[in-house]
Amino acid sequence: MSIDELRTELARLDRELLDLVARRLELAATIGREKRATRTPTRDYQQEKVVIERARTAARDLGISPQLAEDLVISLIRSSLTVQEQGRVAASRRGGGKRALVIGGSGKMGAWFVRFLSSQGFAVETADPDGGQHAAWAETSLDHDLIVVATPMVAANEILGRLAEIGPSGLVFDIGSLKSPLRSGLEALAEVGVRVTSLHPMFGPDTELLSGEHVIFVDVGCPDATEEAEALFASTMATRVRMDLESHDRVIAFVLGLSHALNIAFFTALERSGETTPRLADVSSTTFEAQLDVARVLAGENPHMYFEIQSLNEYGDIALDELVRAAEKVRETVEAGDEAAFVALMSAGRRFLESRGSPE
Repeated sequence: MSIDELRTELARLDRELLDLVARRLELAATIGREKRATRTPTRDYQQEKVVIERARTAARDLGISPQLAEDLVISLIRSSLTVQEQGRVAASRRGGGKRALVIGGSGKMGAWFVRFLSSQGFAVETADPDGGQHAAWAETSLDHDLIVVATPMVAANEILGRLAEIGPSGLVFDIGSLKSPLRSGLEALAEVGVRVTSLHPMFGPDTELLSGEHVIFVDVGCPDATEEAEALFASTMATRVRMDLESHDRVIAFVLGLSHALNIAFFTALERSGETTPRLADVSSTTFEAQLDVARVLAGENPHMYFEIQSLNEYGDIALDELVRAAEKVRETVEAGDEAAFVALMSAGRRFLESRGSPE
């Protein structure tokens, strides 16, 4: 066969594979409906293990890489779970007959909430701050059952304060990455009796499957509101975590602030090194590539939002100080030629990371 004929055959096989994937997802959707009918959890880790081992065994029989088979099957499992989770969310109809307003709905996470709430049956409207005066939403009736504030944090606090003056009857929550910059607006809402709480989705706007993802709920004095917000995620596989405002921002200083700063320092050091990307690629290592992948994603994010996360957190200096001290400790250990101290650093890190366990 010629190269063109072989390529045609490959194209045919690719289409057959995709047809099979489509059929598999249809079966997954059917299984999802049966799970809902029998009140069976969406995720079954034991069954996933069976499916993966079966694929690895089949791969060995066929003379192909068991790892390739496992990677393919894991992707298929995630796609199946996504279909089943979306079906469960839609079937809940939690928002049936209700109206929601997403202020900042044209932003990335705002758009995610528009899709998420729409899938639950909410009639969703969107609005965005207009010229700093917020007229785009303030001129609406604000008689919605749910109002989500999904704007940058400085604007969000102003909006929360304005909502406190209006006093909407529905549930109100923000989705800010920090809570201390929103404290005055959240407290103002609680003081006038608005059902208010605060959320922090610990995932990005491209997320489809919530299994393994976390949503933090910060109670600001209205436990009924927090429970109502949690109920929106009851039909998903997201892990729901409750925190108080102060604890949230202390933890986020490390979870987001430290990890962001580390990667910004990483690509800043590379950029200033004078080494060109092609040269680095020629001698790249597995560790370097893995770090580069993370840094590349972060470098493409909204720098203004990332600046807010660094600059507005009352506890941000703690994490940054620890990062600087850690880097200095590594430098001092290497310059001193102290191998025992270097080994101790890595051993302590290994023990700490092992104590966290591994993700499912």
